[in-house]
Amino acid sequence: MDGRTFGFILWSACGAAFVGLAAYTWFSKKPRPMGFWANAEMFEVSDIKNYNHALSKLFGIFGIVMVLLGFPLLEGQNSPGILLSVVGIMIESIAAMAVYSLVIEKKYRKRS
Repeated sequence: MDGRTFGFILWSACGAAFVGLAAYTWFSKKPRPMGFWANAEMFEVSDIKNYNHALSKLFGIFGIVMVLLGFPLLEGQNSPGILLSVVGIMIESIAAMAVYSLVIEKKYRKRS
């Protein structure tokens, strides 16, 4: 196995971890909301099941797009396509944070 294939497998494993997290969040039987931000205080959620499903969709889409962004890694070490992977994952991460903050959190935050 050459370095290109190994790099793509590692990149895809990270994307698959997000898809696995999406499945765990979707099928979770625990009556508590899944957190998005690391080491942050979780807000009160109005509808835990639908919040977890929305977060699960976000994680799943993030993981699938991450795997797709890894395909330029198969071209080789000095390929300009690798920039697509690096810049793409940065844009994808910012987009996921924006969707979470502007859509999911706004919709499911319990109003006092």
